[in-house]
Amino acid sequence: MSGEIEIRAARESDLDAVHRLERTCFPVPWRKEFFLSELQQSGRVCLVATRYGQLVGYVFAMTIVDEMHINKIAVLPAERRRGIAVALMHLCIDAALERNVTLLSLEVRQSNEGAQQFYRHLDFEPSYVRPRYYPDGEAAVVMTRRL
Repeated sequence: MSGEIEIRAARESDLDAVHRLERTCFPVPWRKEFFLSELQQSGRVCLVATRYGQLVGYVFAMTIVDEMHINKIAVLPAERRRGIAVALMHLCIDAALERNVTLLSLEVRQSNEGAQQFYRHLDFEPSYVRPRYYPDGEAAVVMTRRL
């Protein structure tokens, strides 16, 4: 097996690994049940990235009419800056275009300059700030991209 990244639809059998990565990447992680619920809902884009069969990243997004919201995206810290998040986001954008989505949106911690820069690189723009959005009281920057 090569060391190439494979991106595919997430399956229920991926959720233990997804949840481990979630706990590694986020100070207030989603519960595993939230990811399961996403897999079971219509209008979702749920993708995982693997290398050598091991999960290294994921994205979970939902479509509502003509909008797509990126709920979660994460990449294993040791695998960052290798194009995995960009590939996951491009697949979300492709899915959005197929679904006639006109607006992509997401929230990012106000203190997370690196993530904000990453999204700006993908043509997202800060739209507004949601005060006290996260459970620890930190504000979120809502970023959007028109398609």
